[in-house]
Amino acid sequence: MSGASGGVGSAVQLAKACGAYVIAITSPRKNQQLLELEADQVISRDDNLVSILGGNSLDVVIDLVAGKQWPEFLQLLKPRGRYAVSGAIGGALVELDIRTLYLKDLTFYGCSVLQPEVFQNLVNCIEQRKINPIVACTFPLKEIHTAQAVFLEKKHIGKIVLNVAQE
Repeated sequence: MSGASGGVGSAVQLAKACGAYVIAITSPRKNQQLLELEADQVISRDDNLVSILGGNSLDVVIDLVAGKQWPEFLQLLKPRGRYAVSGAIGGALVELDIRTLYLKDLTFYGCSVLQPEVFQNLVNCIEQRKINPIVACTFPLKEIHTAQAVFLEKKHIGKIVLNVAQE
């Protein structure tokens, strides 16, 4: 899972709640925090993923970043593997050798619009304490520029929340 420490870092908890073995990709300074979220393994985003994990070693890749690691993710997927993406902060344009798609019989998923029952299932997981929402920090709306600066520093884990309630 790329972007495991970001705003959708709760995906680590969700994957664990579903019984998955989770390999989180992040910056080294966030390793311990992701292990505390129950990631089974943490790898630096600067490492060569194929060298560490081996080609054709994963059933599913959840990519919350996209960008330069795209080719490695496809190498990691086993034949009939599944790739899901819901972010492109690492770069929106990637190159695909179409032969990789059809020779490995891969399935790609874009994950931005979910069925209504998915949100209810998420709420149920929170209520049952299977997962805990991760809030890195909260800012009043008038401090949106500060919130953006904190986001760009990439030192946080979880969501940066803007409080839009009138003060």
